[in-house]
Amino acid sequence: MNLYQQQNHFLEIDKKNCCVFRDDFIANVLPPVLGLEFVFGLLGNGLALWIFCFHLKSWKSSRIFLFNLAVADFLLIICLPFLTDNYVRKWDWRFGDIPCRLMLFMLAMNRQGSIIFLTVVAVDRYFRVVHPHHALNKISNRTAAIISCLLWGVTIGLTGHLLHKKMVRNRDANLCSSFSICHTFRWHDAMFLLEFVLPLSIILFCSARIIWSLRQRQMDRHAKIKRAINFIMVVTIVFIICFLPSVAVRIRIFWLLHTKGTKNCDVYRSVDLAFFITLSFTYMNSMLDPLVYYFSSPSF
Repeated sequence: MNLYQQQNHFLEIDKKNCCVFRDDFIANVLPPVLGLEFVFGLLGNGLALWIFCFHLKSWKSSRIFLFNLAVADFLLIICLPFLTDNYVRKWDWRFGDIPCRLMLFMLAMNRQGSIIFLTVVAVDRYFRVVHPHHALNKISNRTAAIISCLLWGVTIGLTGHLLHKKMVRNRDANLCSSFSICHTFRWHDAMFLLEFVLPLSIILFCSARIIWSLRQRQMDRHAKIKRAINFIMVVTIVFIICFLPSVAVRIRIFWLLHTKGTKNCDVYRSVDLAFFITLSFTYMNSMLDPLVYYFSSPSF
């Protein structure tokens, strides 16, 4: 791959016209943000996994789903130091092609896994509150574990293409990124949008039905019920704050690609910067998910 028109940030990736920016702002501002997310995310999710593994006296299907959520968050968090180094070096990846593929895969897989299990937790709570006698509330731990394995399989299948994504080499830097601005709509872009829109719809539906059901029964004044409502609100608010901004900016980028193309990359500088800033919010989700464990289980 050769770098063309460096002053215009034009790059050809896989025979597609792309725009790549190596701004000082990302190198100076995002590493401290990711550093905080790493420290607090590692502590929060590490503590959660420790409680799951050594302090829970009994397992239930809901706790199995929460455990898998903690695993996904923990695996994502441990990738952040490598991403931070990538930002500090302005997209000059120094660890080789295979580690680049693994990092991109791990970030995407565990971001998607975290979203999926967060959605499953919301659905599980929905059935327990709105349909307390439904058969799904009586699934065994073994069935919950099988469901979790199947969901991991789906997640790996949807993100495994990143293991085949080669690092882009040129004379100035080794580009390791799955979110370049290219004049094409890729599978990875489709998944990035779908993994937000579909779970958000499910979470909003479950949250609204749970709150409505509790208020219809006039149960929303009890302390235990208030805790359940707080849990629902935390899940919904955390999800929207962490994922909506980056999705909105990505849609803006797609619109600009549709109307402007990639002949003049300068028009993408501000939205590219906005995207990577808001993308850091998605990693914040893994840092904040321990709040979900706290509100959902007395063990926390």
